[in-house]
Amino acid sequence: MAAGSISDMLVAPGQWLGRVRRSLRAILARVLAVAGSIQAFTLVILTLVSEFRKRRHPPKGFPKTRFEELDVDGNQLQLYCYGDHLFQDMLEAIDSATQSILLETYIWKGDALGQQFKERLAAKAAAGVRVYVIYDSPANLIVPRSFKRFPANIHIIRYGSIGRPWQWIDPRQYARDHRKLLVVDGKIAFIGGYNIGELYRRQWRDTHVRVRGPHAARLGQNFIDFWNRHAGRTEPIAWHLRRGVRAVIQHRTNDARRLLFPIRDMYIDAIERAEQRVWITTAYFIPGEPLREALIGAAKRGVDVQVLLPWVSNHVSADWLARGFYSTMLDGGVRIFCYEHAMIHAKTMTVDSVWSTVGTANLDRLSQLGNYEINLEIYDQAFAAQMEQLFAIDRSNSFELKHDEWQRRPWFAKLGEAVLAPLRPLI
Repeated sequence: MAAGSISDMLVAPGQWLGRVRRSLRAILARVLAVAGSIQAFTLVILTLVSEFRKRRHPPKGFPKTRFEELDVDGNQLQLYCYGDHLFQDMLEAIDSATQSILLETYIWKGDALGQQFKERLAAKAAAGVRVYVIYDSPANLIVPRSFKRFPANIHIIRYGSIGRPWQWIDPRQYARDHRKLLVVDGKIAFIGGYNIGELYRRQWRDTHVRVRGPHAARLGQNFIDFWNRHAGRTEPIAWHLRRGVRAVIQHRTNDARRLLFPIRDMYIDAIERAEQRVWITTAYFIPGEPLREALIGAAKRGVDVQVLLPWVSNHVSADWLARGFYSTMLDGGVRIFCYEHAMIHAKTMTVDSVWSTVGTANLDRLSQLGNYEINLEIYDQAFAAQMEQLFAIDRSNSFELKHDEWQRRPWFAKLGEAVLAPLRPLI
């Protein structure tokens, strides 16, 4: 009996450590499960409340304007802030094509407008124009299958369709193609935040730019590069467009496959060089630490830093994750304006009345360090003046979030922000 007790005492430490590890793993699993359940429940409640409020207060519309086309370094730039104007010009450009049409979009709804685009592309393909289309497959899961069947003479990449088993374990495969780009004959290009669908025609406020001139070809070649890297079994594009290098108009592209994300660096660099003002419009504001530091650093050295975003967006989770940063931003001197009565989906920034960017990248982790994105970068005072005018128009349809008022928000709002905070790295 005594010998057995001594033997048990000798082996007990190892067994005890094993039991402790198993217990800790079980406790951790339960804690994570409970935390996940609380977060899911919180999101469900917030979504239900948000939908109820949207039904009680439907969109009232928003102020809009038309801008004059500008000559910038041998290119003509047309700024758009209203979908109806943009889509008319995009369809006209497609109708004018004689050689090639390159269309890339994140969402392509199968509604009346989506059907118009499809029919115009099919007509041009039947007339002998080379038509290439890329759309993000997971983003269009709810679009009817019948709409996603195209004539054989339209070349298609349905990006994000996982066809090989090993692709499931490649994190780069989960990056979305969030780009929106149309290039016609290498002479006309459209780039910005607008997806294709009736919702975006009149109900959403977004920003797009048409480029007529040499940079349209450079954007077209970017499309070709993307196509050839992701073609897989699809036939690559054998022809090319003139690329060249220009200093006044450039474009930056995030490439998840090669782990290259220059758009975030472009934003940070422009903010850190700012001396007078930084005016940002973004649909989703969940900035990483480097971007937060750049914004607060600019505000502390006297730069007028203003961020305009939707008070209620189409993603309630993004709204509440963004609100978790408001106190830090306001404490640091950053001014926050909340857009009302419509969803604002623009992704723009203008700095010191001379530098601007318009594109597809939001200020969240998915756009900055995850998805495929493309942004124009423009050094031009006249274009920056239009961007500042547009920002002022949008600001007239918003309210400024004041520091003291925000600090007095209800306790349950603070609790909701805290519960959802761990999700920030995922969005």
